[in-house]
Amino acid sequence: MSDIGHAAGITGSGIYRHFDSKSAVLVSLFEQAIDNLLMDEHAIVESVADLRLALNRLIDGQVEFVVGDRELAQVYHNEINNLPDEDSRRLRRKQRMYIEEWVHLLDELRDDLSDADARAMVHAAIGAIQSSLFHNTGLPEDRLRQILADAGRAVLGL
Repeated sequence: MSDIGHAAGITGSGIYRHFDSKSAVLVSLFEQAIDNLLMDEHAIVESVADLRLALNRLIDGQVEFVVGDRELAQVYHNEINNLPDEDSRRLRRKQRMYIEEWVHLLDELRDDLSDADARAMVHAAIGAIQSSLFHNTGLPEDRLRQILADAGRAVLGL
């Protein structure tokens, strides 16, 4: 909490004037992260007519979240199941909405896949992108971004 307070320019204990608990802080951070991913996804889908390009941009957005917001992505991954049930359900619902757009795009691009196949592949692609969250690759960030994006594309057959 002291790190969060320091980043916000207040004491760690000052955070509790704005949030009831540590889980409330996490919920707020996670909500902002998934809402940003959903907003970016919506903007991409609305503005990019080429489905392959749209899916590639979604991959790039997920890579940016994992590499650019690594610490938040790590905490999200570790703590999502430790939140109060109502918050966890709401965040999971938003996560499903995010994933469903990927599935829809992949379904449109790959008529050889069933809906279940596409969903499994999307989960695998996001898993590949998130695979570096818990170990230091030693790679420069730009190289890591390229490798993770390439891995996501390869999983989806793009």
